[in-house]
Amino acid sequence: MDASIQPNLDDALAALGAVLAEPARARMLCALMDGRAHTATELSLVAGISPSTASAHLSRLQDSVWIRCIPQGRHRYYALADDEIAALIETLLGAAQRRMPSIRSTTPEPLRHARTCYHHAAGAFAVDLHDRMMARAWLVPMAEGYALSDAGRAAFARLGLDADTLRARARGKRHVAKSCLDWSERRPHLGGVLGAALLDLMIDKHWVIRDLDSRALTVTARGQRALDAWLAQSD
Repeated sequence: MDASIQPNLDDALAALGAVLAEPARARMLCALMDGRAHTATELSLVAGISPSTASAHLSRLQDSVWIRCIPQGRHRYYALADDEIAALIETLLGAAQRRMPSIRSTTPEPLRHARTCYHHAAGAFAVDLHDRMMARAWLVPMAEGYALSDAGRAAFARLGLDADTLRARARGKRHVAKSCLDWSERRPHLGGVLGAALLDLMIDKHWVIRDLDSRALTVTARGQRALDAWLAQSD
């Protein structure tokens, strides 16, 4: 690598890491992993700091391109900058878990079972869905992300999720489908536009219910039955 470029990259990497060195900022980023936009007041409560201190931290996060500000009338809401930032945070959470004495005992059970990972589902529930889709050969691993097999296209069409529509939505933004390493299970769950569309569908159908105060998802009995039936259908 060009020596004239290397120091700049080193400095940029150090600056990126410095943002996470403050626990309050790290808590805010983790809170935003629920995929929703939050006010400075809400994030100050999560971080355990005053609103004025939260505003300073949010400005630092915004300047470092970790988050974006969404003005709405007189209010300002904050959300993660994009899916790449969300994927990076999920990866860092996995690295943090590896440094803890007990992986299982330190992750709250509701979050370990099912939670949001920005715009898609995560946890043991989501990893199981991913594994069952792979077993049915609905997802085809590619150099980057997944492609849908003919059987996969048909399967998602049965849910009302059209592959061509999703591909158009993903153009220039995200993969239609991609692997996202789950930090609590250490195995992949489904991300990308397809993962987000599947979560939206499950919420709309009340197959899963979002917790109002955390990233946790509750899988309803009706939802589990519906998903089991969908995954058991012949191609």
